Amino acid sequence: MARVNDEVEAILREYADLLAITGGDAFKARAYEKAARAVGGYPADIAKLDEDGLREIPNVGRSIAEKVIEYLRTGRMAVVEERRAGIPAGVRQLIAIPTLGPKKALRLYEDLHISSVSELAAAIEADRLAGLKGFGEKTQDNLRHGIELLRQAGARVPLSLALDTAEEIVGRLSALTGCGRCAYAGSLRRMRETVGDLDVLVAARKPEPFMAALCELPGTAEVIARGSKKTSVRTGEGLQVDLRVLPPRSWGAGLQYFTGSKAHNIRTRTIAVHRGLKLSEYGVFDTESGESVASRTEEEVYARLGLPWIPPTLREDRGEIEAALRGELPEVVTERDIRGDLHTHTDLTDGLASLDAMVEAAAARGYAYYAVTDHAPGMPMQRMTDEKVLAQRERLRELDGTRRRMRLLHGTELNIGPDGGLDWPDGFLAGFDLCVASLHSHFDLGRRAMTRRLVRAVENPYVNVLGHPTTRLIGRRAGVDADWDEVFAACARSGTALEVNAQPDRLDLGDEDILRARAHGVRFAVDTDAHAVPHLAQLRYGIGTAQRGWLTPDEVINTWPLTRLRRFLRKGGR
Repeated sequence: MARVNDEVEAILREYADLLAITGGDAFKARAYEKAARAVGGYPADIAKLDEDGLREIPNVGRSIAEKVIEYLRTGRMAVVEERRAGIPAGVRQLIAIPTLGPKKALRLYEDLHISSVSELAAAIEADRLAGLKGFGEKTQDNLRHGIELLRQAGARVPLSLALDTAEEIVGRLSALTGCGRCAYAGSLRRMRETVGDLDVLVAARKPEPFMAALCELPGTAEVIARGSKKTSVRTGEGLQVDLRVLPPRSWGAGLQYFTGSKAHNIRTRTIAVHRGLKLSEYGVFDTESGESVASRTEEEVYARLGLPWIPPTLREDRGEIEAALRGELPEVVTERDIRGDLHTHTDLTDGLASLDAMVEAAAARGYAYYAVTDHAPGMPMQRMTDEKVLAQRERLRELDGTRRRMRLLHGTELNIGPDGGLDWPDGFLAGFDLCVASLHSHFDLGRRAMTRRLVRAVENPYVNVLGHPTTRLIGRRAGVDADWDEVFAACARSGTALEVNAQPDRLDLGDEDILRARAHGVRFAVDTDAHAVPHLAQLRYGIGTAQRGWLTPDEVINTWPLTRLRRFLRKGGR
């Protein structure tokens, strides 16, 4: 059920990996990586393009375009299948381990005949890697940690994939005759960063048409079980989908029950018992008479328990019941509250779209303001110079206010050096409207050094936002080790906002860290870190994470009017 663009991006990335594993031309592998990224970020459906149209996509030349056309026509790419045939599947599994690259994976296979994650874990514990060049104690520790990350991710899929799949299924089932209501529930509705199984609910009198439709959807690869109350299938991406058809009168109770979380539901059922009630997926019932007293809407169900409706993103038994009983539930931030995006990129550095295209797309989203924050020169591969960024500023000033009266802010994403230093001197930074500072390297510093590094950066008078603060990549890289309470306190003290980065593989800060940071009185910025036009729509994932952290609009600086935002960006009147 993935977009065609996403499918092609995945197979091009796989080919780049296969080239790297087999010792192919490194330049060629890099070219396919760039092409994959460009296809994934391309705003239009590439299935509708011919070869000439494909070649208009950045980094897609004639040879790559021909292979993409082959895939679109046949569903296969011959060069990929040829490379796959020459490499054991286990070696391809090994490179899924964070920190293990293609060349080292091949060495493990050739020298030690290791062809699976479990075999590698056993070899590390048996100290079989000790004599292998390049696999010293530190590398083995990193591999242990990478295997643990992989196992923690397990069969769970990213929030973005689960949401795309759910929305397609809900859209198709909602169109069927007899559908009263249709929605997804479970951990997806609670916007957890990864999702195990997908729960879909339908309110209808006749379940069979919906069960049949789910089994026959194009994205369904396997029917696991089919019944009159519940049907389970598996998609081509390996995601299990459980469909339940409820009586229309039970819709609210079923939606509340199957949204969870388990811990939240235990609390609501306990409240029901204390009130002489029984709560189930079919309704709230009087224990003595068995009469249904609430079931049609979630609001009815919660009200019968003496509670206001609780937003799904808060339903984790992390104090929401107590807050609801006290009348102190937060009015959490929503997408509608966001007035602008404060961390985005263009093709001046590593973005895929031009400045004009990104500005046009942002204006179409109805933003009041929009910041462009291309990388500073501390990341040499971006080839940024003073002259380039000043020319961009001049063009930005020309565009300011010309697209639906949206105001433009010229910023930069600075690289935080190992000692907390930044790319440009303060005198040059003073010319920017805002500065995001982020970690991009040296992730393995000790806890004390990392804490000093981050504190020095956020205390710089020109740093306004700490970007993707922990640097984590979900399921692939853990966050850096730092005294986060000290960092959060420094942010609050210095007037530096913490970013909630909406990229679905980051979602950084995560919800638990947001809850910790709030206690220090920190402000936040929910940003997309967009590198292409489609990435602007990823804001929804950041908003879900912000809600899970109980953030209100007043705590999120890019919900503020521009005048208030500019006062904050002056950071103490500088």
